[in-house]
Amino acid sequence: MYKNYLKVAYRNLIKKKSYSLINIFGLALGIACCVLIFMFVHDELSYDTYHVNKDRIYRVTHGESSKDGKTGPFWVWGNAPVGPALKSDFPEIDKVVQFSGRADILLSNGDKLYQEDGVFFMDSTAFDVFSWKVLRGDPKTALADPYSIVLTETTAKKYFGDEDPVGKTLKGSESSGRSAAGDYTVTAVMEDVPANSHFRFNALLSLNTFRKSRPEIFNEWGYVDMYTYFLVNDQFNEAAFKSKIPDFIKRNIQYPDSRYTIAIEPLKNAYLGTDADRQPGETGSMSNIYVFSVIGVFILAIAMINFMNLSTARSLERSKEVGIRKSVGADRRNLISQFLGESLLIVCLSTVVALVIVVTALPYMTDFIGKEFAIEGFVTWQNISFFVAVMSVVGLIAGSYPALVLSGFNPVMILKGISRSQAGGANMRKGLVVFQFSLSIALIAGTIVVYDQMSLLLNKDLGFDKEQMLIVDYNYDGAVNNKSQALKTELEKNPSIVSVAFTRSVPGGYYPHAYTQIEAPDGEMKGQGQPIFQVGMDFVTHFGLELVAGRTYSKEYPSDSSKALVLNESAARQYGYTDPKQIVGKKFDQWGRAGVVIGVVKDFNFTSLHRTIEPLTLPFEPYACRYMCIKVKSAGMRETINAIGEVWKQLAPHRPYLYSFLDDDFERQYKSDLMFRRLFTTFACLAIFIACLGLLGLATYTAQQRTKEIGIRKVLGADVRHIVALLSADFMKLVLIAVAIATPVAWYAMNQWLQGFAYRMEIHPTVFILAGLIALSIAVFTISFQSIKSALMNPVKSLRSE
Repeated sequence: MYKNYLKVAYRNLIKKKSYSLINIFGLALGIACCVLIFMFVHDELSYDTYHVNKDRIYRVTHGESSKDGKTGPFWVWGNAPVGPALKSDFPEIDKVVQFSGRADILLSNGDKLYQEDGVFFMDSTAFDVFSWKVLRGDPKTALADPYSIVLTETTAKKYFGDEDPVGKTLKGSESSGRSAAGDYTVTAVMEDVPANSHFRFNALLSLNTFRKSRPEIFNEWGYVDMYTYFLVNDQFNEAAFKSKIPDFIKRNIQYPDSRYTIAIEPLKNAYLGTDADRQPGETGSMSNIYVFSVIGVFILAIAMINFMNLSTARSLERSKEVGIRKSVGADRRNLISQFLGESLLIVCLSTVVALVIVVTALPYMTDFIGKEFAIEGFVTWQNISFFVAVMSVVGLIAGSYPALVLSGFNPVMILKGISRSQAGGANMRKGLVVFQFSLSIALIAGTIVVYDQMSLLLNKDLGFDKEQMLIVDYNYDGAVNNKSQALKTELEKNPSIVSVAFTRSVPGGYYPHAYTQIEAPDGEMKGQGQPIFQVGMDFVTHFGLELVAGRTYSKEYPSDSSKALVLNESAARQYGYTDPKQIVGKKFDQWGRAGVVIGVVKDFNFTSLHRTIEPLTLPFEPYACRYMCIKVKSAGMRETINAIGEVWKQLAPHRPYLYSFLDDDFERQYKSDLMFRRLFTTFACLAIFIACLGLLGLATYTAQQRTKEIGIRKVLGADVRHIVALLSADFMKLVLIAVAIATPVAWYAMNQWLQGFAYRMEIHPTVFILAGLIALSIAVFTISFQSIKSALMNPVKSLRSE
């Protein structure tokens, strides 16, 4: 019997090749999309799970409590003394590991000279807490001595090739005031940090190097330049630990009126579950995980509905087979098992095709979203078992409806040539189409919102010039800062260069915070912690910042070098001045500099549009600068870049010429948003395509049912246009119902997604009108294909049996 079922299934697949191809490919595409989305979600959820003690690792976040008792926002980047204090006060903490903010340094071995942009000063306990595999050297002592360095495998090959680097030295330069200059002994080589780590690096320097050069900051609770992680033992209770934090703060913080506090965060939340600022690396978005998971379920559901509709569309062709089988003794259970078996066979074939699609698409997926996926990493017994279970359920669900419909045919009516489907079945199919297109319209609306929001981010006036702005990174090199005026003078001789300025920070990049006191309206000195951009003389005019009060720095005022301060409007409001002109002339005290405020610039977006504009000061400190910013003309860009390189080789031959464009650097903040847009749009389009296959199936089914009706209408004089309108009208009603259902759902979902942006678009009704029109157009095109084919059919053929 089962052999017969297999033969019949095979013959049916071969008999209707086009239907079989659409059925198998449509379901395969849905399964492939679901698998690819699963791989993406699995990768996002796998961050930091490779650490053996992942469930026992926590980190400290730093914040301030307000007068009403609320706390936040929190930073991960904080002071150094908190680590030893926690270890001393809490016996449930086994190990503490601290590391500095990222330290980009110039490393060299002979003529091999590179600026490493992923380096941290790290505690010797790093390998006790984190599970990084050391290939050569002793992990216990690798970071113990000052001027020790641990290289990743890739970095080691870059400097030493295939030689064993342990025991050899690399020369290091200064790094952001951390006194990193000196000869570093390579004490260990470790495997490259896994890609699914919330922070990654190319090399680790001993934290004792930093401690030796600047011991004072390791006792200053107000100095910010350290990340603190710790490993707890079995006696650790998170709730009890948190309840002890206020007493811990009181014991250790002696500053009057201090609102400083800390919180703790488990490592498992570091990538997807954190709201803290100043992360040591990248973070993901749990809301994006939910969105893609829902899209994956939508696509699989649409593919299953598509399979049901296409199978049902062919049911009339197999009605006589069902009638004969029933007449010779087959009961409904046998027929259901036959058709469910055929369904599972198609699912198996679709799964094979889906896996081929996945393997083929993976390299493109890597380029598409910037993540490298290796299918071997997902081939585990757990994943295989889960996949087989899901595919079995898909086969049973997708085949259940066609099986029940086909097995329910009345054999007497079938063999008499009467084959009417029940109204309930027709309503079920219509409901499935409404469901399909509700999902499709929601995805279309979501795509429009995502595109409009990203256009807002990329095209909004940020309040500063970022076009044709070349940024040369020399990493705080004192020799370059000493030659800054010579570089500026020489470069500005080039007619293709508009202006040159120097700064420690650029919009979209790193910036420090400083405790700043400014005279308030009542005459008292009011202190606040806030971002600062340490800048050179021409920063304000070079970046096109608008002055709203006072003046900017000028060579005509020698005192500007130490006794002047420029800030933005938000900073003026922070200190109590609604009119920025009122703060000009007020006293300030910041990081050892004291004087008066000389100017206020209009607020500009120096961070991504996920955040509102913060108070910002722009102290004049040319010797603290890191970047040379060059505004160039668009014509002859390549020649200009080469000319700048020649000047750089003459005046700063000891450093590599590293440049980038500010607009590219700034937009890099939206890397995850752009990836989200690409993935969302791609999978939305695939879902709509699969839904159209389902609509084609139902249109085919309806046209088959009304073949004789169409023939009679043509004999009585109906033209093609009227018949197409007749066949399309019901489907258009279904799509309009789908628009009504999808609109509130899509509005709510996308409004929630937009909450992650400080600057966001308004969702206008036109978004849903446009989504509905697009869906309607797609539906009309899909239905018209079958409707026109039916309308053009020769009525003689359809009426021959009458």
